[in-house]
Amino acid sequence: MRRGVNMAYIVENNGVYGLTKGQFSATADKGSKSKKGAVNSDSGIDLVAMALQLGATFVGRSFSGDKDQLVPLIKAALTHKGAAFIDVLSPCVAFNNHKGSTKSFDWVREHNEAVNRLDVILGRAPVTAAYPPGSLVEVAQHDGSVLMLRKVARDYDATDRVKAMAYLHEREAVGEIVTGLLYVEAESEDLHDALATVAKPLNALSDAELVPGAAALDRINAALR
Repeated sequence: MRRGVNMAYIVENNGVYGLTKGQFSATADKGSKSKKGAVNSDSGIDLVAMALQLGATFVGRSFSGDKDQLVPLIKAALTHKGAAFIDVLSPCVAFNNHKGSTKSFDWVREHNEAVNRLDVILGRAPVTAAYPPGSLVEVAQHDGSVLMLRKVARDYDATDRVKAMAYLHEREAVGEIVTGLLYVEAESEDLHDALATVAKPLNALSDAELVPGAAALDRINAALR
């Protein structure tokens, strides 16, 4: 992230190590419960906050159950110049989709605040919600519960890194998960710009281009003295 490598880094975040039968991962929230009932006593790493702090120029978070939000976010990250990061909350159906887990489908749906468009997709017939920015809507679920969705106003500034970090902490303090495009730097640079690399692949350069000669080497050595 901090070096600006031109790539999209997508994390499938389920809070567990599934191959070792559901141990807590570094992103598991403090107080969440494992499938066997153990309570996590360690604070979880907020990957989005870390990406912002490390200098990623495109930062987003989404939910695997919300394809309409996630797909455009991935497309945007792939076309972004520089380091793009997306944290995808993706509950592990085998080891982390139970009551007490903060990475379960139900938990994410009940604590999700989207900074742009949000559709709620359940395992049965889709439940969708269309409502204007800045408003609150109640959405009835298949199990009879009611989901309270709040969409932030249109004036959310996704170009201010400091405000984005403050907003994440503010919503986290009240138990809400913020999703959507959280930060983007439109005029971003990548590692190639920083190193002034050539556009042509190195394996396609000729010997004359790769070996500039003794005079060029002398100039470089002199500059380092």
